[in-house]
Amino acid sequence: MISMSGMSASLALRLIGKTEDKEHAMIESEPQHAREISYFMENIENVETVDDLIGDYRLYSFVMKAYDLEDQIFGKAMMGKILKSDIDDKESLVNKLTDDRFEVFYEAMGFSDEGAANSNTIDPEWKAKIVAAYVDTTYVNGKAEDNEALGLALQFRRKAGTVDSAYDLLKDKDMAQFIRTALGLPDEIATGDIDRQAALLSERIDFDKLGDEDYVESLVRKFAAISDATSDTVSTNPIVTLMSGALSSSSGSFVPVTIDIDTIQGFSGYKLR
Repeated sequence: MISMSGMSASLALRLIGKTEDKEHAMIESEPQHAREISYFMENIENVETVDDLIGDYRLYSFVMKAYDLEDQIFGKAMMGKILKSDIDDKESLVNKLTDDRFEVFYEAMGFSDEGAANSNTIDPEWKAKIVAAYVDTTYVNGKAEDNEALGLALQFRRKAGTVDSAYDLLKDKDMAQFIRTALGLPDEIATGDIDRQAALLSERIDFDKLGDEDYVESLVRKFAAISDATSDTVSTNPIVTLMSGALSSSSGSFVPVTIDIDTIQGFSGYKLR
């Protein structure tokens, strides 16, 4: 993937608008990922139960990574209980966990509360959805490793539509950090009373609009502007130099520049993961 280390959040967000689709395709074609995608597509149809899935480490790891649960791969027993949960039972494990990644994963896998796979694993559309999630999660996490602010913005774009209340933001540390920055709130408030934090966010955010792309982008732009204004990072990334060259030195006017990913790949700052 193209390295965005050292870029301002605003510049990085503009650049990915030009490169995101091609970078997704690059990830999908990289040998390491291509092998795992192929294995998933060829073998997931053999999975009939939760136990079948967890018993095949490559399949299990693939779907866990697809839903950003790589840090939980070791917890096979817990994941089995989650996938066998009854979502309609408030006392079931999936409903007791505060990390919303588990519920998203549960819904995506589609097992019954007795652990049966139903017809999901033989459905081409379902399989394609899991592969797309794997590629996109790999992409977002790669960007976050390079550029923390960019990673937070990408995560917010993808999760905003699932947020119903301030508590949904506060229980996700990355989303909470994003929204504090976007609203110009100090990080110190994170140590305060949770209900007061929720009330503060509710005064400043229209939660009914978090499914609206324009509203979400307005928050992303605010976040990027504040991140850039408070960052003291100085970059030597050659792509930053390329983009910065689009600004003339004396007049302050903007000179458009066309970004060609094939050209960018020739720079020393370009690297594959």
